[in-house]
Amino acid sequence: MVDFEWYRSFIAIYRHNSVSEAAKTRMMTQPAMSQHLAALEAEVGEPLFARVSRRLVATERGKALYSQLAPLMESLEETTAHLKSASQPAASIVRIGASLEYFQECILPKLADAPFRTVSLFGTADRLLELLKEDAAELIVTSKKYAEPGIEYEKLAEETFAVVAPARMAIPATENLKEIESWLAAQSWISYGPELPIIRRLWRAHFKRRPLLQPVHVIPNLHAILRSVELGAGVSILPTYMLQSAGAGANVQLAFERLTFSNELLIGYQSKRKHDRTLRELIAMLHGRGA
Repeated sequence: MVDFEWYRSFIAIYRHNSVSEAAKTRMMTQPAMSQHLAALEAEVGEPLFARVSRRLVATERGKALYSQLAPLMESLEETTAHLKSASQPAASIVRIGASLEYFQECILPKLADAPFRTVSLFGTADRLLELLKEDAAELIVTSKKYAEPGIEYEKLAEETFAVVAPARMAIPATENLKEIESWLAAQSWISYGPELPIIRRLWRAHFKRRPLLQPVHVIPNLHAILRSVELGAGVSILPTYMLQSAGAGANVQLAFERLTFSNELLIGYQSKRKHDRTLRELIAMLHGRGA
């Protein structure tokens, strides 16, 4: 008789191409995971995986079994999650990780009518991933996708970065990239970090080399950078969503509007929470649609 847990272990191995990684996501020992697979293969009567270049690759029988089991398991997990959430207090708590600037500009306005309580956590992409792995956050918004077992991502949006300058600054009317680079290089720059992390990205995208700049100010906060540009301290590169809210960026202008680059923003969460009702409600809110 097939044990239901064998199916869960088989699906985890299929998704991670590894017994050891699957065991981590299911919080099992590797020998126990291997026993589940061996028992299921004995029941099926043929191998479900073949080892190829140190990875487990599903056989044709394994692929067929996965295509049958995966929809059923996801439906069962979703039903279980709904049953659990129905028995919980109405005011669930969800912990959200994001950059401070994106949270303030794009997430916070969507939380006013949230049917749950939230705890907000801020940090770099690396720190947000650690919060997710440590179960300190249910959801993160990040621009980096890490290949980590048990972590899934969904696209949220695109963020566009552009050059911003004080409103009173005279911007030369030229489309010549050499002239544009020369003018930009002569300006006072405000950077997010000493290694010019955002500036370097734009420079490489349009001028095909590293910028040879020494920032006059290093300020690790995009709102403070925007304020500095407004006050005339220099030019910088900021996400355009910071200029779209009422009154934001009133004293700045975009310089050379063709000079932009984009990042894909992702929603990350643990696979085990994929069908959690509160999580799905929050994701729907972030996308600007009903749950």
